[in-house]
Amino acid sequence: MPDTLDAPITLADGTDDAPAYPIKRRCPYHMPPGYEELRDKSPISRVTLWNGRVAWLVTGNEVGRRLFPDQRLSSDVLDPRFPLLAPRIEAQRQQAAAPPLVGVDDPVHARQRRMVLPSFGIRQVNALRPVIQRYADELLDKMLAKDPGTTVDLLTEYALPMPSAVICTLLGVPYEDHHYFDERSRHVLSSSGPEQAAQAQQAFTEILTYLDNLISRKQDEPGDTLLDELISRQLEEGKVDRHELAMLATVLLVSGHETTSNMIALSTMALLAHPEQLQALRADESLMPRAVDELMRYASIGDMLMRVAKEDIEIEGHLIKAGDGVILSTMLMNRDPESFERPDELDIHRQAGRHVGFGYGIHQCIGQNLARAEMEIALATLLRRVPTLRLAVPADQIGVNAPFVLQGVTELPVTW
Repeated sequence: MPDTLDAPITLADGTDDAPAYPIKRRCPYHMPPGYEELRDKSPISRVTLWNGRVAWLVTGNEVGRRLFPDQRLSSDVLDPRFPLLAPRIEAQRQQAAAPPLVGVDDPVHARQRRMVLPSFGIRQVNALRPVIQRYADELLDKMLAKDPGTTVDLLTEYALPMPSAVICTLLGVPYEDHHYFDERSRHVLSSSGPEQAAQAQQAFTEILTYLDNLISRKQDEPGDTLLDELISRQLEEGKVDRHELAMLATVLLVSGHETTSNMIALSTMALLAHPEQLQALRADESLMPRAVDELMRYASIGDMLMRVAKEDIEIEGHLIKAGDGVILSTMLMNRDPESFERPDELDIHRQAGRHVGFGYGIHQCIGQNLARAEMEIALATLLRRVPTLRLAVPADQIGVNAPFVLQGVTELPVTW
């Protein structure tokens, strides 16, 4: 088996065979310019990253579903050969340990996943649905108390605080501190330029320190939340150390803030741009679970999932060498015409079960049941209670996140 550390990194040779990547979206839910060419080229091709390194880009749904669970591909972000999409991310990696769940391989990943998976099961999430509904109604009560015609940022007024409140409730984090986490979570996942690397790392460290202190308080005054359970069954039994537990809680809290909030915002924007789909959904709320899967497919907010090859892999006539970076594009996989008819169209009646918006394989999103419930309730409540909702500015004036962070908008001005 070739040693990854000794394997040479392939650098760009200046040809068009490896175009620059990533590419910024002009519209937050449409493919960026150049994606159609990459899709038409091959289910797997080469791209050039910011540092001149060439990596493999997986665009085909079937090929991606074969590679996602392949144990020869590693999620170890501390591997020096791991592909990184921007200087800012490289700077963060040099200052941090591997994030639990998303940045480690089995058996560490499997152990961490077993620790938290029961709390995100369908039965546990269904028990949370009344809580999610209450938060949605309370936030809309506050928003609708404003005069009609008022412009509000739906991202900060609704799409962000609702999942923030839910993940705080689940973990056992005092919700009165949510503004502290909301701001810092966005810095962690949405900082764009290299000059913001220190800011993003500082935000992560501050959340980590807060949660470490919260663990101490909970040891003195136990409760019945997920964090309390992890303390009693994992920390105090010596199955996990204090730092790893705080890191795990930080990853859950940050991802619980940002991923669903971006999907609620992008889903609202996409539905407003497709009035016939919006009307059908308002007329029949039973379509909402199917619509959520279609919106996950259509928007693909976690577009670029990186891996590094630990061994040589032959696939589709190509040789991925040990040490090569591999990027699985969920958007291109979700827009693969071989797997989805009319893939670039939004169709809430579509059976979109083969989408990879939540990832695929052992690293598939652990919170997908919760995210689905939050999206279903948030969108259904918003469409029901605000029938005249519309964008307050032209869609092309809404800021879009940088391409190497979680896809989404910087704000979503709406009125009614």
